[in-house]
Amino acid sequence: MRRKKRNSQDLPQDGFSRRDFLKGASMAVSTGLLAAPEAGAAPPEHSPGVLGPGAVPITLRINGKAHSLKVEPRVTLLDALRNQLDITGAKKVCDRGVCGACTVILDGRPVYACNVLAIEAEGHPIETIEGLGTAGELHPVMAAFVDHDAQQCGFCTPGFVVACKAFLDKHPNPTREDVEHGLGGNLCRCGTYAGVREAVLEAAKTLKGGRANG
Repeated sequence: MRRKKRNSQDLPQDGFSRRDFLKGASMAVSTGLLAAPEAGAAPPEHSPGVLGPGAVPITLRINGKAHSLKVEPRVTLLDALRNQLDITGAKKVCDRGVCGACTVILDGRPVYACNVLAIEAEGHPIETIEGLGTAGELHPVMAAFVDHDAQQCGFCTPGFVVACKAFLDKHPNPTREDVEHGLGGNLCRCGTYAGVREAVLEAAKTLKGGRANG
């Protein structure tokens, strides 16, 4: 019987093979050992019992207003916002909890709306970009984004603004390094990170002594 030739990549080096490495890496990801960015915070604990498979009635408290709707248990908060409530500021881009374009504030914490089921969000205050300001009265973070040209195509901007607002709520006096770390969960394909950092630092100064719009 001929022996199967082993690939050199699978041969152990110092007792550790490539196959062992890949197996260990996949286990780390699946068990949550790799740290998630702040904007990828876990959804709130929720134990509604057995629901579905059909649509069930829920009430979502969004920007201080109650919204009654029916959703299948599998529907994400992002899809419920966009498709049923026409609250479209949170964008659907990666749909995998990676880019941050769908960031909303849930219980005071920034989360990816594509990673939270709508039924999990019931009973928890939700804040979206629509609740932060208006065209006539911009939130300081919004105004700072304009001042520092922190957007180009603008598709990621709502998620960034929401993440920045949540970050400053908890870190009112951030350093530049704090900002870089705190916004690590949001991606911008246009590469406007320098403008975003300056915008956050300016908004922090504006918000000192009193916070507008929440």
